[in-house]
Amino acid sequence: MKGNHKQIRKVIILLFWLGVWQAAALLADNPILLAGPFQVLRAFVDNLMRPDFIFIVLHSLAGIGLGFFLALFAGMLLGAAGYRMTWAEELLAPMMAVFKSVPVASFVVLLLIWFGSARLSFWISFLIVLPNVYVNTLAGLKSTDSRLLEMARVFGMGRGKKFFYIYRPALMPYIGSCLKISLGMSWKSGVAAEIIGLSEASLGERLYMSKIYLDTAGLFAWTVTIVLVSFLFEKAVLSVFRLFAGWHPYPFFGWREWYQGNLFSDVDKKSRWKEAGIQQQERIHTQNSIQMLHIEKSYNGQSVIRDFNLKMERGGRYLLMAPSGAGKTTLLKILTGLEQADRGEIAGMAGRIGMVFQEDRLCEEYDAVCNILLGMEKSRNLLMKSCGSDSMTRKQFQRQLIEYVRAQAVRILPEDCLTKPVGNLSGGMRRRVSLLRAVLSGADILIMDEPFTGLDEENRARSAAYLMEQLRGRTLLATTHREEDVDLLQGKKIYC
Repeated sequence: MKGNHKQIRKVIILLFWLGVWQAAALLADNPILLAGPFQVLRAFVDNLMRPDFIFIVLHSLAGIGLGFFLALFAGMLLGAAGYRMTWAEELLAPMMAVFKSVPVASFVVLLLIWFGSARLSFWISFLIVLPNVYVNTLAGLKSTDSRLLEMARVFGMGRGKKFFYIYRPALMPYIGSCLKISLGMSWKSGVAAEIIGLSEASLGERLYMSKIYLDTAGLFAWTVTIVLVSFLFEKAVLSVFRLFAGWHPYPFFGWREWYQGNLFSDVDKKSRWKEAGIQQQERIHTQNSIQMLHIEKSYNGQSVIRDFNLKMERGGRYLLMAPSGAGKTTLLKILTGLEQADRGEIAGMAGRIGMVFQEDRLCEEYDAVCNILLGMEKSRNLLMKSCGSDSMTRKQFQRQLIEYVRAQAVRILPEDCLTKPVGNLSGGMRRRVSLLRAVLSGADILIMDEPFTGLDEENRARSAAYLMEQLRGRTLLATTHREEDVDLLQGKKIYC
């Protein structure tokens, strides 16, 4: 009912302004000075009847549209180059500043001299949109959460998944804002270029000819056509963009190494998954121990870690305990290669690492299952070796993989939270998703920074029991402030 009232109000407002326009036309009593809405409607219908109307519209749409899309592609590509390479950003900065500051008329005159009027709207649309896309792409990429990039590095996410699940969400608000501005700018500047250059068979040329013949009704009618075409073009582009921005698929593991035949038989899929998981978890690297020798780290001249030594036997469980600020998190970052020690060495860290960070470091827009799957990138070859050899398609394998992850997740998470974006979950639920991602990653070494933070006693005990069950020969190093966690994980205390 409320929506109906809103629509009725819009119609009344539209009729009001049409009435004002008609009244002004009657007062002017001069169709050259001001044509009324009925005269404009008649001229618009006459234009629709023209045999070349569709060609004129498509000619302008092709020029302006192609310029816009080429600028969109080039701007994003150059923005990515500027983000990756500082020298590229510095090199492109003067050019983008010129494109943003030089008036459209100056570009139009130069392009007319160089290329003539044939493709004028294309080049003007391109030059106007390019700097806007470049600046927004660069800003969006720079806004990407560096902690998520560190997470991707630890779990070995490929470039495609890193772009889609980490960079893409950071880019979308910037690109969305850029599109809304650039779409209108491309049409205004493109049609203006057609008017100045008198591009043959274009909407701009029709506007100019209406002005030459003092056809005010025709001028308004062609203006209405331009507004309608640009509106539909903008709606189409933004609709596709929203579909892409709202697309949240699960990561697809479809490389050749995942399957060279059947991964699971139809009879015992569940048992094969269980067997594959056990074999994966029991894989132990041939080296006997992991050692941290004389590790030291300082920030701004202040020592955080001093001459730290630790030897961890393969398959052992170790609980690192120290007061806040004693360098536990820094030590874990050094162990995973996210930080470099000022002094000392680490030996025996060969193998895959799964990590629970101090923060959850989850991809907020995606659900729990998707976040867990993103941590399984490094385990694909191992799963392949653990599975059978009868025929199964990639899509079937993907479904089985998702079922397996769901079956594991519900052991420590409520089932109804698995399909919700993790950004909407409570802190305790998010922590358990982070724990599951590390445990199911197939890693040989599990490093956990206070893995049970935010959990009540019941969920803490439940999660610890699940972790203990899933270890099966893997090395665990966790930090904690609680003596109870040492008992839950039956680990050896290490003081930092």
